[in-house]
Amino acid sequence: MKKVRIGAVVAEFNYDITHMMLELAKEHARFLDAEITRVIAVPGVFDMPLAVKKLLLEDEIDAVITLGAVIEGATDHDQIVVQHASRKIADLALDYDKPVALGISGPGMTRLEAHQRVDYAKRAVEAAVKMYRRLKEDI
Repeated sequence: MKKVRIGAVVAEFNYDITHMMLELAKEHARFLDAEITRVIAVPGVFDMPLAVKKLLLEDEIDAVITLGAVIEGATDHDQIVVQHASRKIADLALDYDKPVALGISGPGMTRLEAHQRVDYAKRAVEAAVKMYRRLKEDI
């Protein structure tokens, strides 16, 4: 079976958390006989859709994962960021016929909860690989 080539879009905001997420994602990709071949760092989760689109346009990318941690603040800003970014990310998967997996934790979580949820990165890799392979089976 062909090794799945994954592009990753990683938020720099809360980098202490997202860096751990990226390392876990790389490790889990190897376990699943996949590889993260390209990483694009963006300022924050809200900035992800454009980078996701860029990766989806590349023939050498089979699937994309998004890695970010949106921590609750004093306002509802975290809710807005995640809702808009996740919706656009899902739309891009449909527009480009390639899997895009959501590895974004939040909203409404504390920094401690964000650290406890770094495994969302592994879930994103797993979802991207499964979707890619299952979609290829049907072709």
